[in-house]
Amino acid sequence: MDTKKTTLLYNIGQLLTMDDHEGQVRGKDMNELSVKENYAVLMKDGVIEKIGPSSEMEKMEADEKVDCEGKLVTPGLVDPHTHLVFGGSREHEMALKQQGVPYLDILKQGGGILSTVRSTREASEKELYEKAMFHLNRIASFGVTTVEAKSGYGMDRETELKQLRVAKKAGENHPLDLVSTFLGAHAITEDYKEDPEKLLDEMADLFQEIKDEDLAEFVDIFTETGVFTIEQSRRYLQKAKDLGFDLKMHADEIDPLGGTDLAVELGARSGDHLAVATDEGISKLADSDTIGVLLPGTIFYLGKGEFARARDMIEAGASIAISTDFNPGSSVTENLQLIMSLAALKMKMTPEEIWHAVTVNAAHAINRGDEAGQINVGRKADVVVWDAPNYMYIPYHYGVNHVRTVYKAGQKLYERGDLLV
Repeated sequence: MDTKKTTLLYNIGQLLTMDDHEGQVRGKDMNELSVKENYAVLMKDGVIEKIGPSSEMEKMEADEKVDCEGKLVTPGLVDPHTHLVFGGSREHEMALKQQGVPYLDILKQGGGILSTVRSTREASEKELYEKAMFHLNRIASFGVTTVEAKSGYGMDRETELKQLRVAKKAGENHPLDLVSTFLGAHAITEDYKEDPEKLLDEMADLFQEIKDEDLAEFVDIFTETGVFTIEQSRRYLQKAKDLGFDLKMHADEIDPLGGTDLAVELGARSGDHLAVATDEGISKLADSDTIGVLLPGTIFYLGKGEFARARDMIEAGASIAISTDFNPGSSVTENLQLIMSLAALKMKMTPEEIWHAVTVNAAHAINRGDEAGQINVGRKADVVVWDAPNYMYIPYHYGVNHVRTVYKAGQKLYERGDLLV
């Protein structure tokens, strides 16, 4: 994108800079939010040049001046957990779920994650790339400017590398910043049902190749009953860590196996899901720098299970982020604003906590805390102008897109079109 342009946003009703604290924000600090009223932001050469009262900045020279009409302005949102690159879709399974057909029976019929694995294996790199770019455009339209993307729909060398290469190419060509994660240990395919250790060994054999091609920054694993055990996960992730990868974990989603504890033990950047994290796990999370990435959209879509205990985690002092978990099977949405509403309605998070969870903490959950999630002089100018009067309105008015304009590195990336009536 051409960033050689100066844009002045003025007459901002509420400006959230999200820069009240150094580093990730934890516990009760998540409920503290400074709001700057009647402010202006000057973006120049792709970065934030100046922030100040609108009355002092309105007459400054700029290539473009935008009257924000008293609306809310915030940093671009950060979505720290998605399964962006996949083939096919699974809408035909919705009727089966509504009829009460168990997931294992859907698997036996060739559905579930195995359907996505088959579609992803069969898709060409070009097909996966075009599909990923389509979804990135939609993600951007909801105000997200930085996104994480996982592999994990191959569980074989060729497809996993194909997914990672597609993600890398998408990150190079799409304006959004993309952070890649290798999730080869996502499920146990039929070929490895009797020997899951063999699958883990084959996925671990890819670590050096992935490192050499700079295809992923993180390694992730699905630690769950019927998938990978705590001990298997510990050995696998330690190999990744020894090679210089940062770690993530799908942990304590369905059964409380101690995945939260293991994420902390290994120094993982994040433990994700955590829907059934134990009291001990929550206590360890609160005493660590591991961020809990909570995914209420998954529980909502599947219609079963418990929502993560966000209140207990925050009150214990943990650092929390939230994310869409965008994927074709258990959370089919790119709308992070909807997830903000679910965080309020189902996990009882306050608006202040939610904004920290989709900006600064989400950025730290993917090692982008020094460049995303804040509006600050010298930082990349990732900024959203909202069609909302205040920050509380976004999670309150659910199910719609409140974005007016998205600026990525100071350039207009998305603007809501008006209906002509």
